[in-house]
Amino acid sequence: MLVEYWPHVLAAASIAAAVGSTIHILLTKRDSRAAAAWVGLVWLSPIIGPALYYLIGINRIRRRASAMRPHPLTVVTPRHSNAALDVGAGRRSFVDFVDRVTDEPLVPGNQVDVLCNGEEAYPAMLEAIAGATERITMCTYIFDRDRAGQQFVDAFEKAVARGVEVRVIIDAVGARYSFPSIIRTLRKVGVKVARFSNAWWPWQMRYANLRTHRKILVVDDHIGFTGGMNVREGCLLELDLDAKHLTQDTHFRLRGPVVAQLNEVLAEDWEFCTRKKLPRTDHVEHEMGSVRCRSILDGPDMRLNPIHWTVIGGLAQAQERVRIVTPYFVPDREIIAALNTASLRGVLVEIILPAKGNLRTVQWASTALLWQILEHGCRIFLAEPPFDHSKLMLVDNDWSFVGSANWDARSFRLNFELNVECHDEDLCSRLYELTDKKLARAKEISLADVDGRSLPRRVRDNAARLLAPYL
Repeated sequence: MLVEYWPHVLAAASIAAAVGSTIHILLTKRDSRAAAAWVGLVWLSPIIGPALYYLIGINRIRRRASAMRPHPLTVVTPRHSNAALDVGAGRRSFVDFVDRVTDEPLVPGNQVDVLCNGEEAYPAMLEAIAGATERITMCTYIFDRDRAGQQFVDAFEKAVARGVEVRVIIDAVGARYSFPSIIRTLRKVGVKVARFSNAWWPWQMRYANLRTHRKILVVDDHIGFTGGMNVREGCLLELDLDAKHLTQDTHFRLRGPVVAQLNEVLAEDWEFCTRKKLPRTDHVEHEMGSVRCRSILDGPDMRLNPIHWTVIGGLAQAQERVRIVTPYFVPDREIIAALNTASLRGVLVEIILPAKGNLRTVQWASTALLWQILEHGCRIFLAEPPFDHSKLMLVDNDWSFVGSANWDARSFRLNFELNVECHDEDLCSRLYELTDKKLARAKEISLADVDGRSLPRRVRDNAARLLAPYL
């Protein structure tokens, strides 16, 4: 009897799966194009479509992280702190705007030091680790088992021997960029290690999303580091490495009240990975400098995308110039519109990209999008190797936005990131000087250059562009 009716049972199951998937898509997908594509798939591919949606279409990272976060981050009431009042009338509305998209206040009294490449960043970080007396907490995407990684292992081992508690969070995919992984080595010297979102995909999967891309180090609650730099010997340009393995990068040392914000992010990430709470400290560092700072964390567990909104707000408030340095540039429609709007208002918009990226598909997709901003007056420069992994955004002469986020969907929607906004003319001036050097060895490209690509290249680049929401 059952054999006779099995087609009807299968059809009913297929319809039920499609209806259930459609309801979930309509209630959870914010992007109308993605929602329409998924709805079409689940109805046009019976059984297979709903199965694919269940496996790869549901953001389980968001659900898990939201459940662990006791107070979901949403729009908050503006806080008129002393730091906000000091930025001047021209920036005050922007400070209120960022207040509404993040849950951290803008705090005054910070010192921010710019550290270029591993030659400056690693010694500064190792010096701070050597001076630690209580605790060290670190989060990174990549921690390679190489000459650079071994320097940190040795420093951590000495710190543990002094009685310092050392914790390190490494992304589960990023940990596999070197084989064997450094995790066992760290544990052997007494470091407490947590993998972020453990996964079983191969280490070669460089396009994996839903990862922690944050790079944070906090020592004894009073000195912090963040920026774009991973732990790998390729960041040491003085080493005798093949040019294709070298990576320029920019990192930052922070002192002052903003370090407490970095510490809070690390505590939340440790709880996310281990389900164990770290003891919270009430320590807030005394004012150390003149920079007004705010940490802005982002991830797929948030209702808003704070870094994405802050970038758009930064472009909207620009009056004279904007300079952007990013290794991966695959902007969405909102970012493209904001860039073009700034340029059409008379703002000088300069974007510095690598002439040769390390992810081919991303560079192809990026190239396919460049005409959309070149035709409205934005200027694009391609910097010669070594590959530049820096992430910098400068607006006018007093606002900078630095950290781990790239200008693509992975950073704005799919990965866990942390940036720091800084209000300070001296810091902005130092970063302009740094990026002036990058411009000096970069070549400007025009709309004619982009339009002049061969037909096969244009087809290839535009095919890669279809993957932009996931790159």
